Parts: sequence; C-alpha cells; structure tokens
Amino acid sequence: MGWNQPPGGNNGKDPWGRRRGSEGPPDLDEIVRKIQQGFGGLFGRRPGSVSDNESSLTWIFVFLALIAWLSYDMVYTIDQQERGIVLRFGKFISTLQPGLNVRFPRPIENVIVINVGQVRSITHKAIMLTQDENIVDVEVAVQWRIKEPTDYQFNVYAPDATLRQATESAVREVIGKSELDFVLTEGRSEIAQGQQKLMQQIMDDYKTGILILGVEMQPAKPPDEVKAAFDDAIKSREDEQRLVNEAEAYRNDIIPKARGSAARLREESNAYKARVIAKAEGEASRFEQLLAEYERAPEVTRQRLYLDSIESVLSNTNKILLDTEGSNSLMYLPIDKLLERRGSDQTQVIPKEYKPDSQPAVSEDLRDQLSTRPRGVR
Repeated sequence: MGWNQPPGGNNGKDPWGRRRGSEGPPDLDEIVRKIQQGFGGLFGRRPGSVSDNESSLTWIFVFLALIAWLSYDMVYTIDQQERGIVLRFGKFISTLQPGLNVRFPRPIENVIVINVGQVRSITHKAIMLTQDENIVDVEVAVQWRIKEPTDYQFNVYAPDATLRQATESAVREVIGKSELDFVLTEGRSEIAQGQQKLMQQIMDDYKTGILILGVEMQPAKPPDEVKAAFDDAIKSREDEQRLVNEAEAYRNDIIPKARGSAARLREESNAYKARVIAKAEGEASRFEQLLAEYERAPEVTRQRLYLDSIESVLSNTNKILLDTEGSNSLMYLPIDKLLERRGSDQTQVIPKEYKPDSQPAVSEDLRDQLSTRPRGVR
C-alpha cells in the first residue's frame, strides 16, 4: 500500500504486516502456522495445504523425539556393580560412579559401562611334568573380576586371553617345582595358593586391572597309561603310613610306662635314702644319749648294755634251761635231739629228777668249768 493510504485501509497493520498501537502482540498460532507451511514447502507441500491439527501433532512428535534422543545419549544410570568410562572425542576423561549421571551426547562424549562386580571364571586342564620327572594330569579353576575398569579396557588388547595364558604359565611353573607325592597328597592347597600369587603378580605387571579371587585345584591324577603302576605306588605309600602309625602307637604306649617305672625307681631310691639317713641320725642320737648316761653311771650303763646285747643275741636262738639247784650230778644233754628241733621256738626244760641210765666220761677240766659257771645264767 502507499504511504499516503489511510490507516484503516489495511486492517490496522503497518506496511510490514505488524499490528499497530495497542492491539497486542502477534498471534502465536499464526506464527506457528507460517513456520509449518515453510517446512511443508520443503517436503513438496503447498503452503496452506496442511491443517492446524496435523501441524501441531508433527511439532509435538519432533519435540518428543528430540527429548528421547537427548535422554538416551546424555543420561546414564550406573548400577552398584558397574562403572562408566567417559570418552570425549575418543580420549579418556573420567570414570562414572554408581548413580544417575548426565554427559554430553554423542559424538561429543561416549560412555562405556563395565561390570566390575561380576565374578568370572576360567578353567585350565593339562598334562605336565613334576620336579621328579613324573607325569601328572592337573585341572585348575580360576575365579576373577575386574578391579580397575580403565586398565582392563585400555592397557591390554585381550585381557581374558592374557589371563588364560598367565594361568597356564603359572600352573606349569608351580607344578614343575613340586614333586609328585606332594602334588597328589597334602600339597594341593599350597600349590593353589602359589598359583594364585603368581597369576596376580603377572596381572599386576601387565596392568590388566584383573583381581584373582581364588584358585581351586582339582585332585591330580596320573595319565591312564600309568594308572596301574601309580595305584600300586599309592598302596605302598598307604602301607608305609599304616606302619608308621602302628610304630607311633607302640611308642606312645611304651614310653609312658618306662617313664612311670623310672619315676617309681627314683621315688623308691629317695625313700631308701631318707630311711637310711634317718636311721643313721637316730643311731647317732641314741649313741650320744648313751654316752651321756655312761658318763653319769658307767657301771650301771655297762651292765645294761650287756644285758641288752645278750637279749638281742639269744632272742632268735633255741634255749635250754637247766635247774641244777641241789644236785651236783652231771646232766646228759641229747644234742642230736636238740639240733633236730632247732627250728622250733619251744623252750626245753630239763627237770632235776631226770637222770640218764648211763653217763659218759667227762674230763676234769670240763667238770671244773661247769661247776664254776654261774647258776641261772642264760
């Protein structure tokens, strides 16, 4: 329209199509409709050919698709057993911890989620030589998990294959340094610990980020070709162990008895020693007491000692009492009969009326000795 056209001739709009004065801002629906018509023209549609409802649904769909794409590429939920490795244009930036994390969308940033809590396992079975040049068939099971996700992802090309090769190397090294009997009997747990320590050392040297949780060694066995000879060797070993146990049982039975006998002999010797010492001390004390009494009354003490000595001597012998009072006749003593009864404790009493029919001849010296002997002396 011309510059001189009255204002009311263009529905109250200025030359650029905008409303004038106080009639308010432009209509929002009209602006959206114009934009939709512009997009429609790009796809071969004529302006004004799309209805208002279709255009609104299209823009809602585009908006929702944009939100879904941003949510998928920007929001990451990391579980408790997982860790997220953040790469910005292919370069490592940080590690995402468990929880809700928001990052830039692709291709700016990329997140690699790795499960570090999952326990994985591998097995290895092989036939190898021991230190004493015997063949043994062994099988081990290794349990492991990821300790450092960045090392596991970037430092080694194939960490699982590296772990398998390290397992084979560790098993051969430990078995090669052990003897067959040790591998087959009590050495299983010790060998498994040695293998685990060696595997972990190899993994740490390569910086694979793998943690060895445990190594379980299955019972080793010989190859089938030598199984019969090996069974004979095991039987011989069992017989040897049985004999050792029997010897141990005999030793445990005889040693306490010998120790008891030795202790009894020591106690008896100590008792004998104490008894002899006490007896000697008693005799010495008795002698000292007699000495004191002898110094006070020598004659009485001498007589008393003499009587005690005679009593102690004659108390265990056979005795014959002769009553010769009022008779000077010679008595006949049947010595042979007395000797026969020597073992008895009875005392023979010869009455004075006994007179043998015949008396043997006695010399004068013997008669004088008998006549001068005190009467009544035992």
